[in-house]
Amino acid sequence: MPRPTSKPASPNSPQPAPPDVVDPIWLIKAIALTIVAALLCGYLTLCLLFYQGQWQLVLHPTRASAAPASIAGIPYELVHFGPDESATPQLTGWWIPATPGSRYAPITILFLPDGNGSLTNSIPILASLHNLGVNVFAFDYRGYGQSAPARPSQQSMTQDADSAWQYLTATHAISAQHIVPYGTGVGTSLATSLATNHNTIPALILDTPRADLLDVATRDPRAKLLPVRLLFHERFPLAEPLSTLRTPKLLISRTTSPDQTFLHASDPRYTVELSSPSEALYNQSLTRFLDQYVAISR
Repeated sequence: MPRPTSKPASPNSPQPAPPDVVDPIWLIKAIALTIVAALLCGYLTLCLLFYQGQWQLVLHPTRASAAPASIAGIPYELVHFGPDESATPQLTGWWIPATPGSRYAPITILFLPDGNGSLTNSIPILASLHNLGVNVFAFDYRGYGQSAPARPSQQSMTQDADSAWQYLTATHAISAQHIVPYGTGVGTSLATSLATNHNTIPALILDTPRADLLDVATRDPRAKLLPVRLLFHERFPLAEPLSTLRTPKLLISRTTSPDQTFLHASDPRYTVELSSPSEALYNQSLTRFLDQYVAISR
């Protein structure tokens, strides 16, 4: 039987495709692009983590399990205020009333503490203020002391300061003309913000500011590789609002020269330098300031 013979291929018939060959240059480019994309995603993730956790660079809250029995031997009232949507108070404060008949009994100091520690760290200064003969209302921001647990921020602390103002003027029915915000540390920025937003505030006391904190963040070694100036928002501004604020201000520096943020504060202002602890000079400065700028009607 004859064996079939294969038909010769036509020159126009399709040829079998050669096996795929990966261009090594293309492969190198793809690997490089993948690495760059992974590095970019990692860097953006790092920026996001910094944005969310930046408060830890400048705010260092501590919690308190119990309120003190007294303020350096001075009786006080524990106050819960600032309700949330569920009507649960979020803030805990201390109302330290003036001794009846004292010199400044109609005046209330709204004390805005620093962002480090808790209100218990401010007991010595609260006792000094009470000894002047004024009412003192001090409180812990959310995330501090016995106030509601929360992550503190410039925004939340500004809201808490305004809640304290509303508590004094609405719930406690104290005349706005008799409330003097007293800020220390980052509280100086919050006190200045209050005075800016409420022109009925008669005077303002700022003690040892720790504000305008962008430089603090840029000097932190953990942020050296990040665009800090673009991401950082916990700044607690002070110098700029002070430059235009016309509310009378007592500016207290506890160094041999005025704090840099005080240099361009607008008038009227009264600057005091307490280069060494001096209770007498401190009391004299406050009484002179209150006598001049806060009207007392009994």
